[in-house]
Amino acid sequence: MIRRNILAGLSLLTLAACGSASSQPPPLATGTKADRLLVDKSDRILIAYRGDREIVRYTGIRFGDAPTGHKQFEGDERTPEGRYTIDGRNGASRYHLSLRISYPNAADRAYAKARGRSPGGDIFIHGQPGGWPGPPLARDWTDGCIALSNAEIEQLWDIVPDGTPIAIRP
Repeated sequence: MIRRNILAGLSLLTLAACGSASSQPPPLATGTKADRLLVDKSDRILIAYRGDREIVRYTGIRFGDAPTGHKQFEGDERTPEGRYTIDGRNGASRYHLSLRISYPNAADRAYAKARGRSPGGDIFIHGQPGGWPGPPLARDWTDGCIALSNAEIEQLWDIVPDGTPIAIRP
């Protein structure tokens, strides 16, 4: 009986450890604003900073269906890498809110043009698909965007002004 209870407890701990990171962000002080963002694709994190101070960290973020490498062409399903800015927002997005990333930049356009291709565009940080009833999708599923939970994008929406620099690392 004791052994069965121990095994049941270990099973519950294992299940809890296998779950994704919390999709509920930590509370922030009213009026908190970020002045830069960092995305690390390898570690699957997005960090908002104010000066040198980390404001909030989101883990387990999702990318395009082909997450490795820099976005080069329309339809390659990759998430860009490099330095961009948040240059707009869409409260009526078909995903739960979206912050537009300034991809493609001049270098991205030149690279694609030299190869007779389109660099693509419309890269955003956004929440889950509109009307999605469940927890955040637990796989890479976008066409090159950065996906957060709906609660996380709501918080990020509030703290990130347009013009905020974003660095996306491999």
